[in-house]
Amino acid sequence: MLSAHVEQVDIAGIVHPITVEVVSAALARAQVEHADAVIIHLSTPGGLLDSTREIVEAVLHSPVPVIMWVGPAGARAASAGFFLLEAGDVAAMAPGTNTGASHPVTGTGANLDSVMNQKVENDTAALLRTIVGHRGRNVDAAEKTVRSSVSYTDGESLAEHLIDLTAPDTAALLNALNGREITRFDGSKQTLHFADTRIDMFEPTLRQRILMAIADPNIALLLLVLGALGIYAEFSSPGTVLPGVLGAISVLLGLAALAMFPIGWLGAALTLMGLAFFVLEAKFVTHGILTAGGAIALLLGALLLIDTNEPALRIRFGMALALTLPFAIVTSFLFSIAAKARRNKVVTGVEAMAGRQAVAVGELNLSGTVVFQGEYWSAVSTSRVGPAESVRVTAVEGLTLKVEPVRGNVSG
Repeated sequence: MLSAHVEQVDIAGIVHPITVEVVSAALARAQVEHADAVIIHLSTPGGLLDSTREIVEAVLHSPVPVIMWVGPAGARAASAGFFLLEAGDVAAMAPGTNTGASHPVTGTGANLDSVMNQKVENDTAALLRTIVGHRGRNVDAAEKTVRSSVSYTDGESLAEHLIDLTAPDTAALLNALNGREITRFDGSKQTLHFADTRIDMFEPTLRQRILMAIADPNIALLLLVLGALGIYAEFSSPGTVLPGVLGAISVLLGLAALAMFPIGWLGAALTLMGLAFFVLEAKFVTHGILTAGGAIALLLGALLLIDTNEPALRIRFGMALALTLPFAIVTSFLFSIAAKARRNKVVTGVEAMAGRQAVAVGELNLSGTVVFQGEYWSAVSTSRVGPAESVRVTAVEGLTLKVEPVRGNVSG
């Protein structure tokens, strides 16, 4: 007997558009290579409803049987993960895992009124009833996860007939499924054969790995803050290059990560306003009022930046505070240094010559020559100056100094 071939793909972390790309690619490869099944390893706190629907659709239409497995111990398939678990031809969980709590959160993250909220809830519940009903599982128990945000342990899920079996790992899972007959979503029967099985891990592309690594609102905020500091450091000290390059890369990566989530425009506006307050603090003496206002605006902006009620998609308060306060302190310090530097008297260049003294060489009768810091300069004076008398530079025009007699000089 030929060995069985199984593709495995992991869904770890938040469900978002990149997750859809990865799962769709894994299912497509499994079909091309005539795999016997696809194992989707779930460990997710939830994610976007629209992305969840796309993955469910891809799973239901897959010609290759899909086995959903929540594991290892300590993992969960919460919220969106419960929909994915129930969408599989086989639903399994490892001991010590949990699932459920699937009350819907819209992809736009808007705060819905009661009527619209009910419509979304009913639509989501209908989707779940369709999936669970066709899979022959407990519709009532599944619907409670949407209506009442109920969660189930692996044992409760098995007892409520929400999953087909429990298994501590994929090897035990395939061994338990060997020879089992399953019913596909279209009603057809298929017997699984997993003797001497080869499991191939599906590896996302480099682009997908990068986006998956940063596809967390908290990481996106971290990248934006560090990037902003790097760019400002470059503008404060032109020529250092490295901070500016790394800062620009961090900002772009942060924006790319945020683009996958619903943005709250109030949060974005507060964030920009906070940055503006820091800039204004460097120009106007407000004794820290603008700095404090900027810190508060940044903190509120961070908390409201992702417009959703889904806990897995929100920026945590601790992260927002840990980034906002140091950012406020560092930027205020840098701005104050720059402001002081601008206010300091210029000590080099042409601007530094005004107000300083020179000595006349011979008589300076409206025009002549003076010695300034050991150098001879052509000079014009507003009045006669005697030889070796001191004059004050009032302006510089090209290579000619405008001077005036220093008070106390006695002309002959």
